[in-house]
Amino acid sequence: MHRGYKLFTLLFLALALASTMVWAQQDDEHRGDDQRQQQDQAQQREQREEQHEREQNQQRIYDRSHRDYHQWNEDEDRAYRQYLSEHHREYRDFQSESPKEQNQYWNWRHSHPDQDHPDNRSDHDNH
Repeated sequence: MHRGYKLFTLLFLALALASTMVWAQQDDEHRGDDQRQQQDQAQQREQREEQHEREQNQQRIYDRSHRDYHQWNEDEDRAYRQYLSEHHREYRDFQSESPKEQNQYWNWRHSHPDQDHPDNRSDHDNH
C-alpha cells in the first residue's frame, strides 16, 4: 500500500506538471492570437485611413462661374497653395473659403493651367 501511495503521488505530480505546461502553452497561444488580432486591427485601421485620405485627395469640386468640375488632388492643392502664396494669404482649407474667395481662386486657376498635366486641371461637364 505504501508503494501504491508513492506511485499515486508521482503520477499526480506528473499530471500537475504536464497540465501547467499545457496551460502555459495555451496562454502563449492566446497571447499570440491577441497580438495577431491587434496587428490585424491596426492594419485594417491603417487601410481605412489611407482610403479616407485617398478619397479626401480626390474630391470633385464644381466651379459655378466657369461651369466645370475640378478634381481636388495633389496638383490642385499645389496650385491652390501657390495662389495663396502669390496673394500673400495664409493657408486655409479650400472648402472653408467663402464662395467669393473660391470664385477668385477659380478665376486665377483658369488663367494658370498646369503646363505638365493639362488634364488634371479640370474635368469639364458636358451636360
